[in-house]
Amino acid sequence: MGKTNLPASLSTIAVARDSKRMRVSSYDRSGGNDDRVHIQPGDIFTICDIKTAGCINHIWFTLANDDVSEVKDYLRKSVLRFYWDGEEEPSVLAPTGDFFGMGHAMSKNFVSEPLQMSPEDGKGFNCWFPMPFASQARMTITNESDRELLLYYYVDYEEYESLPEEMLRFHAKWHREMPTQGVDESEFETHREWCFGRSNLTGEDNYVVMEAEGKGHYVGCNVNIHNLNKNALWDWPGEGDDMIFIDNEPWPPRLHGTGTEDYVNMAWCPTQEYCAPYHGLLLGGKDNWKGKISYYRYHITDPVMFEKSIKVTIEHGHDNHRSDDWSSTAYWYQTEPHKPFEEILPVEKRLPIDEDIYQWEGKTED
Repeated sequence: MGKTNLPASLSTIAVARDSKRMRVSSYDRSGGNDDRVHIQPGDIFTICDIKTAGCINHIWFTLANDDVSEVKDYLRKSVLRFYWDGEEEPSVLAPTGDFFGMGHAMSKNFVSEPLQMSPEDGKGFNCWFPMPFASQARMTITNESDRELLLYYYVDYEEYESLPEEMLRFHAKWHREMPTQGVDESEFETHREWCFGRSNLTGEDNYVVMEAEGKGHYVGCNVNIHNLNKNALWDWPGEGDDMIFIDNEPWPPRLHGTGTEDYVNMAWCPTQEYCAPYHGLLLGGKDNWKGKISYYRYHITDPVMFEKSIKVTIEHGHDNHRSDDWSSTAYWYQTEPHKPFEEILPVEKRLPIDEDIYQWEGKTED
């Protein structure tokens, strides 16, 4: 084995590398201690514009507003866009917090292999997904809050003479459906029938985590659910199968799963918070799974390959009966050009829902 430019891992770290370690950061160019950038409301800041071949292999961020306190929902009020090799359409488009692995405009300490939120209170954001580029890597952040945003950052990358031809481009896309289009419980004779009855034989109305055209592989997602059901009966919102449609295949797809918690490698309607390299439960919800829930599942050792297209979906409740607030960020690699993304939702439609709006009703039995 000779020199390599492929991203390093524990198994390849001893192999000689034919590259140069580089960094772009927010350090104070005057030599002082104001090691951050000041982004005014409405402004777009270019984090980096690297014009060479290479691969970003670590990003670290932390954010604050102008008095170093938290702006409410600021992690949904700033938007990341990454562009590779002179493209005009971004290959990454997501709110800052969601991109780094957790939705609901929240941060908390967690560890996965590709994404981490670190102390204090998860406000140190880290991304380890490798991001190759042949001639340019441009990253921007847009401040859509009404306050000045302070950004501290590192972008660590390797500079190459040329990019290996086999390296695909990194993509990430945020999506939200609020609420998902469910079925009114009054159409069913019992609550149990609403939870488990009828059949889904097409997958057409499933929540869509991501869609792409081209050749590549899907490497996972985080999924965030806010339970909007008001009654106090058994209220697990995850009784939906995952269905991944590859290369326009018909239903049932070759990758058809058995339930939301099963897709994220857990069991029996979990509530216990848990972090592993490739799957985790960051928020388990309140009693009876009310409130906010967050999962992740990263396909690092089991990527899902596609030759022409892919559509990653999950039922929102069995047979898509439930009307909850779903959001997700999907991550994948593919050839360029990619299918252009629809523009991200405006800031007022990205914000999380106030918990107090959705109170339980008194119904406790059929």
